[in-house]
Amino acid sequence: MTRTPQAAALGALGLAASAPGAAASPMDYLHADGKWAATVLPLTWGLFILSLVVIVVIAALVIVGVMLRARLGNVRQVPLVDTRATGWIAIGVGVSTLILIGFVAWSSITLARVAYPPSKPALTILVRAHQWWWEFHYLDKNDPSRSFVTANEVHIPVGKPVRLELQSADVIHEFWVPSLVGKIQTIPGQTNVTWIEADKPGVYRGQCTQFCGEQHAHMLLSVFADPPAAFDAWRADQLRDAPTPATQEASLGERGFIGHCAACHTVRGTVAEGKLGPDLTHLMSRSTIAAGVLPNNPGYLSGWIADPQSVKPGSLMPDPDLSGPELASIRSFLVTLK
Repeated sequence: MTRTPQAAALGALGLAASAPGAAASPMDYLHADGKWAATVLPLTWGLFILSLVVIVVIAALVIVGVMLRARLGNVRQVPLVDTRATGWIAIGVGVSTLILIGFVAWSSITLARVAYPPSKPALTILVRAHQWWWEFHYLDKNDPSRSFVTANEVHIPVGKPVRLELQSADVIHEFWVPSLVGKIQTIPGQTNVTWIEADKPGVYRGQCTQFCGEQHAHMLLSVFADPPAAFDAWRADQLRDAPTPATQEASLGERGFIGHCAACHTVRGTVAEGKLGPDLTHLMSRSTIAAGVLPNNPGYLSGWIADPQSVKPGSLMPDPDLSGPELASIRSFLVTLK
């Protein structure tokens, strides 16, 4: 397979561009920005503090035991049965049992509280995990024409619970947005259900946390919590089909996209109806590409298209083997998908 110098250079650009995703700030699981997370957070801190107490107590007992052994000298001087030690063991077992029972009850109550949202969900999103990206179906059972599909970046209205139905298209993955919702697996042939809610506007980072193959670490997602009016505007915009190309180059790019990319990708309003890769109808409305690995701009987009394996080795996106002019025209079409 041959590659033009232009495509090779853009592929190198894509390889260098893999750094921004890795440099993103870490996810915060000790801070809650939604009701689901706020319900679970006290239990998290309780278990964390209990673990520290257990470590300190055990360390202290080990130190005391070593010091007593040193004072007693020969171990044969220690009686086989020490009634004082037996009493301390009984006390320790009793206290540990009561603490464990308390935490079991606390955990059960917490799980029951997060099993269902506090009010009727504002909408339902079907989350389908792929190697290695996220697909989001916004469902409207009352009016299917208002359903649409997007990828890797999910928008929700602030202050309203959203029902999530989670599935997998291939292997077991795990959906996690720590400041909003806990981990839940996506399992082939099974639908798991949870809900998510954000208390304030913002962008919340998520990640697949179940090892799912070579690019597991690059299977990121972002939750955009929008004020209700902004969310309604975003949703209305997502329902639109792709615009008709306004220039000759963009028209040429659309034909090139259909010839090279339509088997895997959908662009509503065109004949491209592929289901293997992300829906690209509103590609340029997203802040990142390649499931959070690259910033979404024409330069990085060119590098990703030209040589996806240099950006995300092992990904299922094939090398299209485009010439420089073909790549330029396809890019000119893609940047119109806003």
